[in-house]
Amino acid sequence: MADVLSQSQIDALLNSMQNGDTESSAPEKPKQIEKEHKKYDFYSPKKYTKDKLKMLRSIYDNYSRVASSQLNGLFRVASEVEVVDVEEQRYYEFSNALNETDVITLVNVGLQDHSTNPPMVFHIAPVLMGAMIDRMLGGTGTDMTVDLSYTYTDIELDLYAKIIRYLIAITKDVWANYTSLDVQFSGVEENPSMFQGISVDETVVIIMLRIQMGEVEGAMNICIPGTLLSGIFEIIDKTKHLANKGANALRNNRDDIMENIRESKMNVMAQLGTAQLSLDDVYNLHVGDVIDLNKPQNSLISLYIEGQPWFNGQLGVHNKNMAVKIENRILEAKNEDVAV
Repeated sequence: MADVLSQSQIDALLNSMQNGDTESSAPEKPKQIEKEHKKYDFYSPKKYTKDKLKMLRSIYDNYSRVASSQLNGLFRVASEVEVVDVEEQRYYEFSNALNETDVITLVNVGLQDHSTNPPMVFHIAPVLMGAMIDRMLGGTGTDMTVDLSYTYTDIELDLYAKIIRYLIAITKDVWANYTSLDVQFSGVEENPSMFQGISVDETVVIIMLRIQMGEVEGAMNICIPGTLLSGIFEIIDKTKHLANKGANALRNNRDDIMENIRESKMNVMAQLGTAQLSLDDVYNLHVGDVIDLNKPQNSLISLYIEGQPWFNGQLGVHNKNMAVKIENRILEAKNEDVAV
């Protein structure tokens, strides 16, 4: 039978409920750590799969290694380049992140199908480019004060273009394992907001690189328009498709060629032997003379097809006509001699 509470116990219980003692005495449940999830915009779904972005990261990881060596040799300073992220965005998101004083580099890319595509866009942080220009002019690369509002002079813009050409030239080499790109420097744009070569709503892929030159560190961004990237991926997919069919295609081509030349006429010659005679002996040859071929009587003779030795055979008679019985191929005979 359950215990009956007294009036004092009932009052104490009511007081504890009113004061919140019950809640404080209750064991606290462990708080669950909420995972941070990136919001997905269903109005503008992603255009490229993770495999495509992973391939781009692999390509530009190779770009980073080559660029590190290029910067080491160009500026004589220990440099390190690494890919920070590969992200799909809209072009207006990329352009809005730039300042009016930033300088972007336009790069025309020609594909194998000769299609017309918007250019790639290269952007280097002013702090990093200022250090590069300072070292090119003989400085240490650390004495130049550069902020986000820095404006390049005409001489610095010429040096900017000269430096960026080295980094652009690498692009063709790192893409060579996938497809052939004709990469050409187009020029520099001093006001990114004035550039209208890429639609503001076009999907682009941004490759974000971190470059460290000695004590100076900065970012470099490569913007690849979606139209250009789709054309590149289409060519790569076609190349893979043809590569998979390559073996069958070669086999079919061989059968077609053999079918076409099957009825061709070819000269076949049996050579009994060879002998060397002086000009005087040849001059004095007469009917009935015997020429020694320096071969045993039952030795094999060579069978030539269109002047090339193919078989060894035995001389004999077939239907009262002289004939040659093929014993072996000359190539196989040579291989056996080598093995012995």
